[in-house]
Amino acid sequence: MSEFPTLRLLEALIARPSVTPDDAGCQSLVTERLAPLGFDCETLRCGPDDFRVTNLWAVHRGARPGPTIVLAGHTDVVPTGPLSAWTSDPFVPSHRDGRLYGRGAADMKTSIAAMTVAAEEFVRRQPQHAGTLALLFTSDEEGPSVDGTVRVVEALQARGERLDCCIVGEPTSVERLGDMIKNGRRGSLSARLTVQGIQGHVAYPQLARNPVHQLAPALAELAATAWDAGNEHFPPTTWQVSNLHAGTGALNVIPGEVVVDFNFRFSTESTPGQLKARVDELLRRHGLEYTLAWTLGGSPFLTRPGSLSAALTAAIEAECGTTPVLSTTGGTSDGRFIARLCEQVVEFGPVNASIHKIDENVNVADVEPLKNIYRRTLEALLT
Repeated sequence: MSEFPTLRLLEALIARPSVTPDDAGCQSLVTERLAPLGFDCETLRCGPDDFRVTNLWAVHRGARPGPTIVLAGHTDVVPTGPLSAWTSDPFVPSHRDGRLYGRGAADMKTSIAAMTVAAEEFVRRQPQHAGTLALLFTSDEEGPSVDGTVRVVEALQARGERLDCCIVGEPTSVERLGDMIKNGRRGSLSARLTVQGIQGHVAYPQLARNPVHQLAPALAELAATAWDAGNEHFPPTTWQVSNLHAGTGALNVIPGEVVVDFNFRFSTESTPGQLKARVDELLRRHGLEYTLAWTLGGSPFLTRPGSLSAALTAAIEAECGTTPVLSTTGGTSDGRFIARLCEQVVEFGPVNASIHKIDENVNVADVEPLKNIYRRTLEALLT
């Protein structure tokens, strides 16, 4: 066994170019380590041939009754961007000034490595542990997220499986390891709005109808609307335009339509139905001829303080000497799927400052402590 097992596994994971949805053998590395320890490792491959997703469900059942604790994460990473912009090859783990560089270093192969080694150490030390320890890894979190964790959750629901606690290894720390735990996430509701006009010559506007001009007042009102005030757990719901397109490319043509993509990140104070109704009412009031195509990316979830957050907080305090804050800020995660069958779901992982960036990296000094935090949490809940 290496003196730094988590770091060595992390380096091996970074060396596999697992750009979503390709797992690139990452989960096989995990299986090779866990199966000899008595883990039942099940691979579920889902999705079409041109977008094949690999999911791992690895289970170690204890000798005594107890809760089912899940460590969850994703082995896929986002594309690298221009290779010429990287200081070193993004799929060659590289050490500089106490940091490890490579795509996925922070999001989230450090957590995958730390969870795997934490599970190894825990089972070796506590072979007769209580309850059940499981790991759920997917290669479809950075992509559309339709054949990844959600498919495993559906399979578990069909089997009647019950999960009690889950830690998702998202990079939640802000300034230093251990300063933040996510105990919930806002919902995500997107839409494509198409406003119809009448195409024509810019010199004869009386013969056309410019949809951009018609949309502008409604767009301003949408941007200025206070959708709710949030609550003690969630900030207020926000609305943002992500894409806007109109025109033929010519300078002398009034466009015939304008297409706008927008997104709500919503709190539990608003429902998707309420938000849709308010948008429809506003657009009708402005007299627009339009169509809307809605996509619910995920509903909000919240885990109130309980046994999981207490055990994780105590582990962080022991390893890092800091008390984390609970937060629901940021984007969505696979926690929204796991929350469907698990009462307590939180997210915790390394510092997130470099995620998805060129020269993504992690502080090497945080790697083993992160593993220890996961192991200490398992010890608190399963012994």
